[in-house]
Amino acid sequence: MSRFDVVALGELLIDFTGNGQSNQGNPMFEANPGGAPCNVLSMLENLGNKTAFIGKVGNDFFGKLLKERIEKQGIDASALFLDNEIPTTLAFVNKLPNGDRDFSFYRKPGADMMLTADEVNESRNLLENTLVFHFGTLSMTDEPSKEATKLAVKIAKENGALISFDPNYRAPLWKSEKEALEAMKYGFENCDILKISDNEVELFTGISDIEEGAKKIKKDFDIPMVFATLGPDGSMALYRDMVVKMHGYKNPDTIETTGAGDTFGACAIDFIRRNGLENLTEDKLKECLSFANAAASIITTRRGALSVMPHKEEVEKFLGI
Repeated sequence: MSRFDVVALGELLIDFTGNGQSNQGNPMFEANPGGAPCNVLSMLENLGNKTAFIGKVGNDFFGKLLKERIEKQGIDASALFLDNEIPTTLAFVNKLPNGDRDFSFYRKPGADMMLTADEVNESRNLLENTLVFHFGTLSMTDEPSKEATKLAVKIAKENGALISFDPNYRAPLWKSEKEALEAMKYGFENCDILKISDNEVELFTGISDIEEGAKKIKKDFDIPMVFATLGPDGSMALYRDMVVKMHGYKNPDTIETTGAGDTFGACAIDFIRRNGLENLTEDKLKECLSFANAAASIITTRRGALSVMPHKEEVEKFLGI
């Protein structure tokens, strides 16, 4: 028996999300724990999974806050390293009038970029004892974390874990689009489960028809399961010769969309962890997409993500199950 259901590696940071204005008319920001891999783990914990995180934060106020918060969520933090020199990464999230988000990152460098291959080796017992290993591209923007990420994937694959990948493309963090596309290609080549957004499909393939672009990625890289998210329009699952689609749940109480993709991705990983990758039916995939879309809709009504992920019962109530 594996000790963990899902282990993830990557960025853990503070998302400063807009929270109105002060009496003096200055913008106020709320310090929300964030970072896509740990957002995913937090939701997975709420769905009954045993999880662990591999990453690095600064040995500072924010880093200690993040460690305390992920432990409170139930995530194993034994492989969360503290950097005495480099501060915890910060991101300021500004909501645009059209509902999209604009990110300003304080990461030149940030502690999450400083994770080393030696530290991954110290943590290999986690990678050798998990059913699923999850990662994204942001741990591959710079060294030494790029080497550390690839070592973690290698160890997990060698020990039979399913590999889950979410590109989570953030243009400001890359030296060039070419480097980002190379990191995405590496993820596609190594994953069993891909969660990808509509804009990432178009970026990688140049195809504006998201279904056709997702089919191309699935075929070119022989990925067993592809989940493509379409924002408020819902999502689709590509499995074998099937393309299963499910509408989104537009929520009148939506504040901002931070963490929606991570919430969806966690639900997708949970589904595969429980059902495997063999003999999935159209009905089961529709059930998966409906639940994941609903959970993503709920998180858009809250600021931040990691600390406020919905529980299974809350999603079921939303769906009237």
